[in-house]
Amino acid sequence: MISEWIDKQAACQGEAVYLQETRGERTLTYAGLRAGAAAWSRRLDEAGLPPGTPVAVRLADPLEYATALVALIGAGRVVVPLDPGAPAADLARVLDVARPAAAVADDPFGIDMPILRPEPAGDDQPGDQLVPGTEGYSGGIYLCTSGTTGTPKGILLSEAQLAHVASSVVRCHGLGGDDRGYCPLPLFHVNAEVVGLLSTLCAGAYLAIDRKFSRRGFWEMIARLRISWINAVPAIISILAMDDPRDAVSAMGSGGGVRFVRSASAPLPRAALERFEEAFGIPIVETYGMTEAASMITANPVDGVRKPGSSGKPAGTEVRVVTVSETGTITECGPSEVGRVQIRGAGVITAYASGGRPGVISPDGWLDTSDLGYLDADGYLFLAGRSDDVINRGGEKIYPREIEEHLIAQPGVRSAVVVGAPDDVLGEVPVAWILPASGEFPAEDLKASLHAACVAGLPRHKQPKEYFVVDEMPLGATGKIARRQLKDLAATREVPGAVRS
Repeated sequence: MISEWIDKQAACQGEAVYLQETRGERTLTYAGLRAGAAAWSRRLDEAGLPPGTPVAVRLADPLEYATALVALIGAGRVVVPLDPGAPAADLARVLDVARPAAAVADDPFGIDMPILRPEPAGDDQPGDQLVPGTEGYSGGIYLCTSGTTGTPKGILLSEAQLAHVASSVVRCHGLGGDDRGYCPLPLFHVNAEVVGLLSTLCAGAYLAIDRKFSRRGFWEMIARLRISWINAVPAIISILAMDDPRDAVSAMGSGGGVRFVRSASAPLPRAALERFEEAFGIPIVETYGMTEAASMITANPVDGVRKPGSSGKPAGTEVRVVTVSETGTITECGPSEVGRVQIRGAGVITAYASGGRPGVISPDGWLDTSDLGYLDADGYLFLAGRSDDVINRGGEKIYPREIEEHLIAQPGVRSAVVVGAPDDVLGEVPVAWILPASGEFPAEDLKASLHAACVAGLPRHKQPKEYFVVDEMPLGATGKIARRQLKDLAATREVPGAVRS
């Protein structure tokens, strides 16, 4: 599948650019990708690492990382992507779960296994197939969950699952050979791997990969590279929404060439979506995905009805919302009834490679995502939050997202996160973390303004008990806000400057 895509694109448009670095001039053509994959296949065969062998990748250079990752999958190996900036303890945890037989890396990084260094690809012979029909041949990606709330889980995504979801991305977003994507997301995460690298390969398109997102000179870079779609996360969109739209118009002309911006990895606040679309006139396509589903599960259409606050309709994956009784009886929810989101399909794992709590995947293939939400009458999915993020205030269930949306809609707020903090009487109460949009409002004035807005616009039990204004939010490697860290801090009550209501 992936090897066939590489062969097909190399044969049809070998000199076309597949990947380009954004901060330099280096590129990788489709012919170069096939040559690299064939060279890796020979090297690994010679090293006694046959198809199906797990091989870790840890490279600091994004273009080298992306090239090795796609080439190794095409060469029939199971890639174990590693964060090049992760501390030794985190790397050891992943390696202990995935157990790769070798690593493609810049340096040994303290491990006891063969290290293969990237090198220029040799010439592939015209017409040669990349990988012969080897019996038992199987490529893929082996990923590990963060393990922040328990034992790390190993997730093996087969080549068939990766190809299924990448093809769904191409269909859903209408990607074609003329599209030029931009992806600043980490290459050790499933979004960049499947939505970025593999969907671009499937479409025979172009992708610019960035070491990380930078606000400075962003629109000039988008114009210079003639980007037609952007693979982003809410944090990036929220930052850009604060920019002067004249900067984009000055760089790209009115409207530019960007067809859409894709939002993934976390729910996008409605206020940020509306600010961005109003400022730049570029549609935001909200999506929903997870590692266990090889990334995309649902998506709003690029051309069609996009519902703000919704992650869209199922895209290549079955989705249902259910309630589960104490005896284990499962009942499907009606339209707009909140329940547990469960998924099933060709891109969804049917078992964890390691770890995973019992009962998460049912015998008939339904995986419980631990997300809460509802399907509306049109089949659009709306997420309410994670089941372990729900705040239980004296028996009343509070979904943080509703409060967050209300806070982010207020002047002077770039981002807001609501978590539960311990309370001696009620068990838990909501508290809010606020990242201001600018220094326009002094912290005390902003807290007072938000408190007044919540009193006026929210039921009493949903009004935050405390407000913390901070200079930055703690983020994980994929751009998600580290809620658990904020919840732990709120529990200590040692954060200075809290306003009590």
